Amino acid sequence: MVVISSFKSRAKQHPQRGTNMKNGISLVDPSDSLSAQVLSLACDMSRISKATSSSVSNQKRSKLIPEKREGQLLEQIDDEVLHVNVLRNNLKTQAAKAAETREPTGESVASLQQQLPQQQPTQSTITPTIEEEMSLQEKSEQLADENWHIATEYYKNIDTKAFRQYELACDRVKSFYEEQHAKQTVAYNIQARINFKTKTRDQKMTVWQALEKLNKLLDESDPDTELSQISHALQTAEAIRRDGRPRWFQLVGLIHDLGKLLYFYDSHGQWDVVGDTFPVGCKFSKRIIFPDSFKANPDFLNPLYNTKYGIYSKHCGLDKVMLSWGHDEYMFHIAKKYSKLPKEGLAMIRYHSFYPWHQEMAYTYLMNDHDKEMLKAVKAFNQYDLYSKIEQECDVDKLKPYYLDLIDEFFPDKVIDF
Repeated sequence: MVVISSFKSRAKQHPQRGTNMKNGISLVDPSDSLSAQVLSLACDMSRISKATSSSVSNQKRSKLIPEKREGQLLEQIDDEVLHVNVLRNNLKTQAAKAAETREPTGESVASLQQQLPQQQPTQSTITPTIEEEMSLQEKSEQLADENWHIATEYYKNIDTKAFRQYELACDRVKSFYEEQHAKQTVAYNIQARINFKTKTRDQKMTVWQALEKLNKLLDESDPDTELSQISHALQTAEAIRRDGRPRWFQLVGLIHDLGKLLYFYDSHGQWDVVGDTFPVGCKFSKRIIFPDSFKANPDFLNPLYNTKYGIYSKHCGLDKVMLSWGHDEYMFHIAKKYSKLPKEGLAMIRYHSFYPWHQEMAYTYLMNDHDKEMLKAVKAFNQYDLYSKIEQECDVDKLKPYYLDLIDEFFPDKVIDF
């Protein structure tokens, strides 16, 4: 048989190709698909050879096999040979394709390069034109503006239970909330808003100067970090910037806590500046942290304020709800007056500490349709505000030029009356 001889000859020339030897038996590497087909072909040829030899031997030993049976054997042998020839053609085709797709060697690459005409690269293939760069920048910014609300993948697998662990918080944090919950009454909140609108503070400065001034404050309500305020502001903004969010979104990250400047002006302590916010004028939700401490609040037993809706109505809208006075409400009014931030950015500032709402989904019966849209914005921002806190100071001097430009873009009046 010519085919079998050819296989034996190849096996002698390449005894190790695609096989391993064990006890004189050739074992095909299962990962070598070509070797597996060769083995299959060899097995078919061996079976044909054995069938032929057996047939001839039987004819010699006995003439008892009927002629009809002999014809069937010959037809079977013919089919097997045809099958082998088909396999041979398939192997040749696959070998040719493998040769075409094989990576070129260094010599072949050099040969191809010599055959190709040498062309001098044009300027457009090296660097884009100014118009092209502007177009790409516009498309990038447009994409960021369209997808800013999509959740970031960066914090997808973060352990959220590692943050806001108030059960494990130090006594300083617990004492703060006991004081805040006892003193944030309807009467106080009405007076705080009157003071904000009528008092002249004469504290004019740029946004960056305000950030530097805020650096002197340590937030007594935060159980997650003791970093400086400017470090937290830059960490939040940088996390938003890293994810390619719009520039207005980045600015919100930078200034969202800037209202804590209130501590240096009209505050009675930190209890009316920092900490989680909540509605006053209706029943205090059990979803607020340390809810039992509200028992010391004069409004707790007031029949005007201790019902589900209190002084509000169903789905009246959060813009008509009086949230506990603090840095969120203060900075919201400053940004609304002086900045060009969109409504989503203003909502991020106003409600970012309203954890009973955007995290625990309390007070949803006070929401209107507009609040449902703003909730998406606040949730998109909250992950950066909460999970970007790491015990590592930012390089303020390095980041300052970028954020000065960002501030000027959205605050036309560089000097703000805080």
